[in-house]
Amino acid sequence: MRLRHVRATTLVGAFASVALSLAGCGSSEPAYYTLNAAPGVAQAGGPVTLKVRTPSVATMLDRDYIVRNDQDNKLKLAPDAAWGEPLADMIGRSLVIDLQQRLPGTSVFSEAGSISTEAQAVVELDISQFAEDGAGHAEINALLSVQRPDSGPAQSHVIHLVASPQGTDVAALAATLSQLLGQVADEAAREARALGPIAPDTQTMPVQPRA
Repeated sequence: MRLRHVRATTLVGAFASVALSLAGCGSSEPAYYTLNAAPGVAQAGGPVTLKVRTPSVATMLDRDYIVRNDQDNKLKLAPDAAWGEPLADMIGRSLVIDLQQRLPGTSVFSEAGSISTEAQAVVELDISQFAEDGAGHAEINALLSVQRPDSGPAQSHVIHLVASPQGTDVAALAATLSQLLGQVADEAAREARALGPIAPDTQTMPVQPRA
């Protein structure tokens, strides 16, 4: 009887050790990554105010861990690596910073912020790819729209950008995606400058009395 008791106690202790080991593995914090600003050419002549709407991001990209790629109908996630904030919010915030640098004289603000100023132009971005392609290159695939808020249905066009990271880790991927997002900002700034500032509406200006 004593021998069976010792064996039972040993088995219980072994199961407890395994449970604690598994719990310890599951509770480890991932490394958090973010996007950095990508400097570009600063040129004046854009609208006075520009609003960046919160980008639309494909649901498959917004996971607890960073999506590396989606080859062969299967998502590959980066183990123990996560974005530091919701992906759509982070891309929108980074795009605002990039546009502020590229459009001096234009007040660029985010739809998610507290500023309620009426915008002369609006930037919209619909992202379907923000990860690696099959060859390990960083890739952004998106629809971009930059137009007046009262110009009717949004007219968008495809932006497809690819670049090789300087390394194979997640940090190198995040840095290269930041650079590609800077190129998206280059195109958005060019289109915003093409719109230019809105001229005052002379029909609504008060009539000055004659002397």
